[in-house]
This record gives sequence, structure tokens and C-alpha cells, in this order.
Amino acid sequence: MRRALPSNTALVAFESAARHGSFARAADELALTEGAISRQIGRLEAFLGVTLFERVGNRVRLLPNGERYSSQVRELLDRLDRDTQYLKGQPVNSASLDIAVSPTFALRWLIPRLPSFHQQHPNICVHLSERIEPFVLAGSGFDAAIHFEHPAWTGMHTHRLLSEVLIPVCHPALLKQGKQGTALNSLPRLHRRQNPDAWQRYAEETGIVLSNPAMGARYDLHAMLIEAALAGLGVALVPRIYVETELSQGKLVAPWPQKENVAKTFCLVLPQNLELSQRPIQAFAHWLLKETQVK
Repeated sequence: MRRALPSNTALVAFESAARHGSFARAADELALTEGAISRQIGRLEAFLGVTLFERVGNRVRLLPNGERYSSQVRELLDRLDRDTQYLKGQPVNSASLDIAVSPTFALRWLIPRLPSFHQQHPNICVHLSERIEPFVLAGSGFDAAIHFEHPAWTGMHTHRLLSEVLIPVCHPALLKQGKQGTALNSLPRLHRRQNPDAWQRYAEETGIVLSNPAMGARYDLHAMLIEAALAGLGVALVPRIYVETELSQGKLVAPWPQKENVAKTFCLVLPQNLELSQRPIQAFAHWLLKETQVK
């Protein structure tokens, strides 16, 4: 069935005019005449059966339908441009993957291991984009997501990867500055903004007394917490998988018990209609699952 779509020329003209709020500026940007822009938008309006701009003399203003449509068209054109640039930059006989991943997991765990994947699959280019919150994978443009388990992934193929087990860490010098050595209650504590009661639950689980568990600076990401701990700003309660290197090198220390209950479990999320013939994503999935089994 043939799709009923407006012409690309009309959409590009409309997006430019909507963004600039001017037919004249759109004409300058696209190296066209103002009349050509006006004709393209007129044809688009006729095709849609909807008036997109209000014309008052030489001035134009987007109407509500035009506002909504312009944001949708801009998103589609931006995505088409990105995909086009990806393809233009790919060598012959190569493939690419677009993976959505939580930012700290990407920075602290995935990216340091990607050289292993590239060594095994030099013809597959992996593009990463951060996604802090779960989203609808279908129609997103992503081949897969690496995120924590969530009802949003219902209906997708999910594979468990790693668990976040929280552990308090700090710079070694901070213990020397504290009046009571390793007494956690005497040291400044750092918090992740999205998990404000983490220290309270840690105290309840371990039996360590914290007079005011909520006191301390707050950060959006675990990556920020780790950097703050490395800077000696306080004790950060972070997933152990993110700080194994710093602990082994002595850049961070953890003289306190780790939180036994799993905070979150990461999983690989694949589309429901994934086919075996889609070898790039299958290769990535097999590699990732194997990496999470490495002790």
C-alpha cells in the first residue's frame, strides 16, 4: 500500500519557516525565493487540509496545528539527518548499532569494555545514547537498551546482566581527617538525588547508627557521586561494579559493610520482533552476556 506522504521539499521548507518564524529567513537558509517557500507551504497545507500559518500582511505566525506539526516534522528530519550521517560514515561491508544506556553504566562499566567487542567485531560500530529513564523501545530508533528492570520493558526480550549492590566508599584521606576514624556517622555523606532514602535503608540493614541519614550534598548521577568521593567530599553509597578499579588501586576505600539487598538489576532489552538474521545485535548481545559472566 502506497503511503500518503507530503513531499520532502515541502516538509523542509515548512520546518525552516516554522523554526525561523519567517518565510524570508527560510528562503535565505534554503537558497530559495520567498515565493517558492510560500508555494511549498501552500501545497503542504492543501495536502493536509489544515492551515499551518496565519498570514497577516508580510508577517506569518504558526497556528496551534502548525506548532504541533512543526515539532514532529523537526524530530523526524533530525533523526533522518542523523541516520544519513551514520550511513555516510560507515565503511563498506560494515554495520552499526544504536544502543540506549543509562549514563553511569556506560561511563563506568560498558565503555571500558567496548575495545574487547571491537576487537572481536571490527566491522560493527556501536553508537551509545544516554537514557536515564525507561522508555518505549518500539519505534525509538534504538536497536537495544541496557537499563534496569522496569515494567516499561513488558513485551520485550530482556536478559539479566548485573545487579547493583551498594557499598559506601570514600577517599582514604577522608578517614584521616575524621575525628573518629572510620565512624560513618562522623563523616560527610553524599546522596543520589533519585534515591534520597538510600542511607536510611543502609543504616537499617547494617545496624550502623546514623544520627541524620538525610544530611549531605545531593547529585543526580552515580558518576557524580564517585567523582565527589574521589575529590574527598564525603562518603558515597554507590554500586560496587562502578568502583572496582578505584578500590583495587587504593584511590577509594570501603571499610564498611556493603548493602546486601540488590538495589537494581540491569538487563539487556531487545525488540520483540528481533530476528536471527539481525547478526550485529545478536553479536553484541552474545558478547555482552559473556562479559557479565566474567568474574
